[in-house]
Amino acid sequence: MKILILGAGGREYSIARAILNESETHELFFQPGNGATNNLGTNLDIKDYNNLATFAIENEIELTIVGPEAPLVDGVVDIFKAKGLNIFGPSREAAQLEGSKVYMKNFLAKYNIPTARYIETASIEDAFKFTDTLTAPIVVKADGLCGGKGVIIAQNHDEAKIAISEMLSGKSFGDAGLKVIVEEFLDGYELSMFAVCDGDDYILLQAAQDHKKLLDGDKGPNTGGMGAYAPTPLVDEKLYQKVKDRIIKPTLEGMKKESAPFEGVLFIGIMVVNGEPITLEFNVRFGDPECEILMPLMTSSVSDMFLKAATNRLSEIKVEFSKQYAVGVVMASENYPYKSSKPAEIILDDVLHVDIEQNTHISFGGVSQEDGVLYADGGRVLVCVGLGDTIKQARDRAYLRCGQVHFAGKKIRTDIAYQAL
Repeated sequence: MKILILGAGGREYSIARAILNESETHELFFQPGNGATNNLGTNLDIKDYNNLATFAIENEIELTIVGPEAPLVDGVVDIFKAKGLNIFGPSREAAQLEGSKVYMKNFLAKYNIPTARYIETASIEDAFKFTDTLTAPIVVKADGLCGGKGVIIAQNHDEAKIAISEMLSGKSFGDAGLKVIVEEFLDGYELSMFAVCDGDDYILLQAAQDHKKLLDGDKGPNTGGMGAYAPTPLVDEKLYQKVKDRIIKPTLEGMKKESAPFEGVLFIGIMVVNGEPITLEFNVRFGDPECEILMPLMTSSVSDMFLKAATNRLSEIKVEFSKQYAVGVVMASENYPYKSSKPAEIILDDVLHVDIEQNTHISFGGVSQEDGVLYADGGRVLVCVGLGDTIKQARDRAYLRCGQVHFAGKKIRTDIAYQAL
């Protein structure tokens, strides 16, 4: 099958890797891809979505998979579908579940889906007034897309009001923060759950846990994610069922009522409080680095799952998973997440240990390639993934693989999966 993957990160690399692992006969194209995806397929430089759709028609692309949120919010799915192409992802209308946190919170309230108490407003006075009714810490969110960094957890009321002021003035996140959500802080543990949806049916993948903070012990600023593991032992069948009944089913039914049936990945950020799942947020694509650990755990056909979801036929398949665990450790560039970093040459040691060769791999993200040499370009550079029969074994293998990757200024956390261990 000829498949086009939109995006340039480790998420897209890991999807491609999983597809090629099931069959090397698939032919892959990436827009724009990165310096390592051209080892898996062909990188394209076609920025206009209409021109990209024309390329897909002319080259008989059978399926397009959209990785990141920006093309979805921009309406790439609508453009491809209007031309009769199979594409995996939500419409522009449905993508508002991530594109606007205000839309998302109001949707949750409308369909009685459990979420934190909140206010959405562009008024600094109203935001301050609501803030005064809450007990610290207090959560302040920018409305629009901020690359996973538009959430501030303020430790006191003054911090919350500064965050609100900086967002509403445009200082923090530009236009993305000109409307804000202020909400109560929920005290529990956080999970990432992913439902692959076709508008009517869905398949719930294994629950993962992400590590958002830059430093060990969950210290430092929020990032796009410094590592993850799955499946997490913090979820049992009872909790999965609550998520299905209270969150996923009413969301799919509600989106149909909104005339925006949800197709694609519904990424549910959940806080479990006293055994009850509360919805923190929706995203409309796979998380990164969660995607990098979920893909290698799938033992059934990844490409078939995406194709069936894109053509409203999920009910025809059964998705199966390995009984193993996966741990992914992100390697970031020197100045992440504060500012860009200078490109640094990546040196990969030869993997001599059979155990590491067979049970680990690297998903490349922020990399470029010049004359056959890989460079760390900045941001989150790559993810070292380890598989194992226990979380500890998977984690130990992932860190052994990390030790075989070198570039100037590399930055990693040393405690990924500590909550489970």
